[in-house]
Amino acid sequence: MTNKKFVNALEKIPQSVPPIWFMRQAGRYHSHYQNLKTKNTFVELCKSPSLAAETALGPIESFDFDVAILFSDILFPLESLGMGLTYSPGPKFDQLLTEENSHEIFNNTFDVNSLAFQGEALERTRAKLPQEKSLIGFIGGPWTLIAYAMGLNKSSKSLKVSNFQWKILKEIIIPALSENIEMQINAGAEVVMIFDSSAHLLKNDDFKIYINLIFDQLIEKFEKKIGYYAKDKVDYDHIVSVAKTKNFGLAGLGVDSNEPLSKYFRGKKNFFIQGNFNENFMLLPNSQMKLKLEEYISSLLKFNEKERAGWICGLGHGILKETPEENVKTFVKEIREAFA
Repeated sequence: MTNKKFVNALEKIPQSVPPIWFMRQAGRYHSHYQNLKTKNTFVELCKSPSLAAETALGPIESFDFDVAILFSDILFPLESLGMGLTYSPGPKFDQLLTEENSHEIFNNTFDVNSLAFQGEALERTRAKLPQEKSLIGFIGGPWTLIAYAMGLNKSSKSLKVSNFQWKILKEIIIPALSENIEMQINAGAEVVMIFDSSAHLLKNDDFKIYINLIFDQLIEKFEKKIGYYAKDKVDYDHIVSVAKTKNFGLAGLGVDSNEPLSKYFRGKKNFFIQGNFNENFMLLPNSQMKLKLEEYISSLLKFNEKERAGWICGLGHGILKETPEENVKTFVKEIREAFA
């Protein structure tokens, strides 16, 4: 009931061919998803467990990824806490969070049962998933949820965390996400990824404090069950340093395409590394994309299986909605053939 290549990567067992999965692999680029969207809204696809399972299984059937991922959205915990949330098509809150209205907006005591559709979706996905495939869950990063809630997620400048934001993170967001993670693991997720797409907005000193907070309040509780994925040149060196000095284990780290994988293959680590082909290259005509992929593969073939142990092959970040399906098929085929 799991993928051998994925388990090997989690346990840092050397192997020739890495497991492959993409962030947002069930999404707008995929005709399977588009067909489901002709009859269902995005929210219906997420909150109907049978539809969420069908959506998650689509890319496994089309592209033979090694891992299926829960189909849901990172913002639902904010809705559970009391924020009015709609999608048209992107997410919109009835009102943004401020220090002044926080007691009015976060008017619910978090009840993880409000996210029970995620647990059932995982169970239904696992029931239909081929036995040789793995299944993972995900949550949004705590700061990313704050950034969305306060309308800061598209900021063009570095942000300093206010005392109010630290308080919300520690007392409301992280405890809610902890319960969300536990529910997903109990429902069958082998690993839960933290997708922290706004973490790069934090000023460096605050980012360091924030990462320690994540380790102390989430990763410690779920040792070797949590992967962390950020983007846009966050301080990966600090994350690695914290992971090495703590007495509890990060399952893995996703790195973006600005970061050379060679530094992780050469260094000692006790967690998987995921990445990191440039997702923008996937938009190129197939022949050009293939040339970029060949360059990428060539750079990684310089390392032996022991050095590559723990590598999960994927993109620098999520797959883009304009990506041709032909390029996804080419990616999976070329990676498996090159490393066989």
